[in-house]
Amino acid sequence: MFNPNSIRSPRRAVSIAFLFNGSLIGVWASRIPAIKENMQLSSGTLGILLLLMAAGAITAFPIAGRLTDKYGTLAATRWSVSAYGPAIALIALAPNVTVLAIALILFGITLGAMEVAMNGWGAEVERQAQKPFMTAFHAMFSLGGGLGALSGVLAISVDMSVTVHFILFAACIAVPTIWFCMLPWDAPEKPQKTTHGEQAPALALPKGPLLFAGLLAGCTALGEGSITDWSALYLIEETGSLESTAVYGYAAFAVAMVVVRLMGDAFVARFGPVRVVQASGIAATFGGLLVISGYTIWLSILGFAFMGMGYATVFPQAMSRAANDPHTPSGVAIAAVATLGYGGILLGPVVIGAIAEVSNLRMGFLFVTVLAALIFVLAPVLRVKPQEEASELQDMPAAE
Repeated sequence: MFNPNSIRSPRRAVSIAFLFNGSLIGVWASRIPAIKENMQLSSGTLGILLLLMAAGAITAFPIAGRLTDKYGTLAATRWSVSAYGPAIALIALAPNVTVLAIALILFGITLGAMEVAMNGWGAEVERQAQKPFMTAFHAMFSLGGGLGALSGVLAISVDMSVTVHFILFAACIAVPTIWFCMLPWDAPEKPQKTTHGEQAPALALPKGPLLFAGLLAGCTALGEGSITDWSALYLIEETGSLESTAVYGYAAFAVAMVVVRLMGDAFVARFGPVRVVQASGIAATFGGLLVISGYTIWLSILGFAFMGMGYATVFPQAMSRAANDPHTPSGVAIAAVATLGYGGILLGPVVIGAIAEVSNLRMGFLFVTVLAALIFVLAPVLRVKPQEEASELQDMPAAE
């Protein structure tokens, strides 16, 4: 007789958690225009609300990191999943801007908490299996975002309200996610080194190699955020593209990223994270050069695809490096790197807009291209020195 529990494994559970997280972000993003219209929000007010959501996530990172280290990654993931669905439902039920602002802060807090918890759990699964999985986990996040966005398209096509859409989708995906996460899990030990035997502080800032891992994540996230918000406008203003065609820029970027993320762990296992991320930096830089030198839409779209290929493996490897840092508890380390990474997502679109204001978008994407080149320079920080390497990771195929 078929036993449903037989399909439940730690690797699948982490994959579902990443899918769940990405899907709720995709659902939210797909209905932003409808919420803006329903609440009669100005662009400025919407911008402030989005900043409040991001602030909630960034505020949650260090707290979630400490709680994850204290209670375990699986427990923290379960708590985050349980709170995430109600948080997005509260957005849909908000009767006014004040409640909407509170709902978005709570949504950001649950988003930030889950980012720390699921990345920490994913790193433990890697450590136990002695195989790299992190890039594939992040591919599930990207697929979840696409699934959530697709649900928005379908909801709009049948004239489904935001409230019904959010609550129905959250319930349908939260139940199987919680079921997958209700499995036993004994986390493998990670040897820790602390200065003078002291416990790492709850609000530890990244330093040493961890700081550079955070900068690596920040360069990547800044590029991703810039392409998400500015690629279509770039194609319209700099190549003369029609609005209906300009959407292919981001589509090419997103599809390339998912495809490479699905294959990325095999490359990491064969060549190691440093070489893979160095190659990624080269691909992202080449793509950026195509974008800024391309005066035809299709050459620029090809450039965005190369940038998606280049960025695909970088953030997951930075998070894996943080989780396996020998000097800092995993939760605190992931929180520190995630803060710099999400800071890049927030800062990127603002910086590109400021550069475009005094010059043009082509110069803005030149700045993104320079940061892509820094990925190659910073890649060696992903190598854990042999004398510091955790014993569980020494035999991993991905080890340098």
